[in-house]
Amino acid sequence: MDYLSGYETWLTHEKKASANTLSSYLRDVRQFSGWLESEGVGISQVTQEDVRQYAHFLSKKGKSDSTVVRSTASLKSFYNYMLMIHAVPVNPVKGFSPSKPERKLPEILTSREVDLFLEQPDASDEKGCRDKAMLELLYATGIRVSELISLDVQDVNLSVGFVHCIGKGTERIVPLYKAAVKALSNYINDIRPQLIGEPYETALFVNMNGERMSRQGFWKIIKHYQEQAGINKVITPHTLRHSFAAHLLENGADLKSIQEMLGHADISSTQIYTRIINQKLRNVYAKAHPRA
Repeated sequence: MDYLSGYETWLTHEKKASANTLSSYLRDVRQFSGWLESEGVGISQVTQEDVRQYAHFLSKKGKSDSTVVRSTASLKSFYNYMLMIHAVPVNPVKGFSPSKPERKLPEILTSREVDLFLEQPDASDEKGCRDKAMLELLYATGIRVSELISLDVQDVNLSVGFVHCIGKGTERIVPLYKAAVKALSNYINDIRPQLIGEPYETALFVNMNGERMSRQGFWKIIKHYQEQAGINKVITPHTLRHSFAAHLLENGADLKSIQEMLGHADISSTQIYTRIINQKLRNVYAKAHPRA
């Protein structure tokens, strides 16, 4: 029986999984299925000991702790499906817990590095104007790259200065600072009409072919301006999200408001930025205090 096809359908239509989640879960389950085949174990005959052996196998292959944890989560989801369709009597992954990696503090940019980075696009040409608007919007709101490229023109209200964002099951309104409003206004009014391939295109940000910007396309843009700015840090779209949150907290914003703007379901996800600020203060103290 083709359990994977049924699982894919269940994830897509019942669980409403995102494209990234779908791809990740299916990849992990296929890799597990391949390992089971080499071990002579049927996918519906798996025990918790098999799961434990597989986690050990991944670790021996040099996979990181976070990869093992992610793979285990994928298998737990798959066997929840298998349990639901009565293909297995119990979920063999339930109760199994690989050692969780210590969560590293995300790297953030300093305010000066953000300024330098945002100064890189040449807003006098079409591409630079578009890129300037995207980067300003990303740092102004802290939204995810998936949310950024999913925005439609009607999601931005320039007269009031906010963006309407939907992502990971949350819907929120995030304000925009003046420089972001100006960059977006220049792009929407002067550049976007020249770029869109079709008059009915709804995407806020499009590539140079007039089609909705892709995640891969935006990552290339980030990489280009990082190199151009000469910033000696790995900058990703999430780096600007982390910097947005940390800088707000550093300048007096309360954690609850930051949680709402980031779209975190649980405030524990937002509390990591408190750790970043505390670490920064400790570093300043260690360098500046005469007896430290």
